[in-house]
Amino acid sequence: MHGIGNDYIYIDAARERVDNPSELAVRLSNRHFGIGSDGLVLIMPSAVADVRMRMFNPDGTEAEMCGNASRCVAKYVYDHHMVSDTNIRLETKAGVKHINIVAGVDGKADSVTVDMGEPIIDAARIPMLLDGSSAVARTIDVDGRAVEVTGVSMGNPHCVLFVDNTTGINIETMGRLIEHHPAFPQKTNVEFAHVLSRNRISMRVWERGTGETLACGTGACATLVAAVLNGLTERKATLE
Repeated sequence: MHGIGNDYIYIDAARERVDNPSELAVRLSNRHFGIGSDGLVLIMPSAVADVRMRMFNPDGTEAEMCGNASRCVAKYVYDHHMVSDTNIRLETKAGVKHINIVAGVDGKADSVTVDMGEPIIDAARIPMLLDGSSAVARTIDVDGRAVEVTGVSMGNPHCVLFVDNTTGINIETMGRLIEHHPAFPQKTNVEFAHVLSRNRISMRVWERGTGETLACGTGACATLVAAVLNGLTERKATLE
């Protein structure tokens, strides 16, 4: 399943036994020799919510949270009658998320909205190893070049850069360098954002442990939060 092209392989772990999800994620996510995906998601029973999600990147690392994966999990459990309520609670490594499902005329989930929770902008909690508590408009050295970034956590770490355009970026080089930058002890997702107007942003995302993806729900949220904190947009905007 995919959310806006952000595609994952989903396994109903209540029915299928997965002994080593990290190893399986590496093998299955390979787009040439496996199934091909942005990662592996296990749909599991939960003791604290309606359902639990575990998510593994193509490099085998486990992520805390994914907005698009959360939406797909919700659609799966609703369409397969594993839950009956259109308001469900999803357990993730970033806490319990509340999800609303709008059912279509066929009785299946037509659209899904996730309450991503309050963003974290304190540097130590993102985490981001910089002097002081502010993560807004901070300068880090990237391969000898001073780069201004804003850190935000949506339960997983993000680093947002505001750029003049998103097409001329060598996202593989810059994304990888910032993902592994020593300022981010848990590595980081990286967003390159071009503010088009006070209510529209164009963005590209380099996902931690994955590479460039077509979409990222937590990344879209982090980008708008960063734009608002830098005074660049209104509090509501469309992200391309």
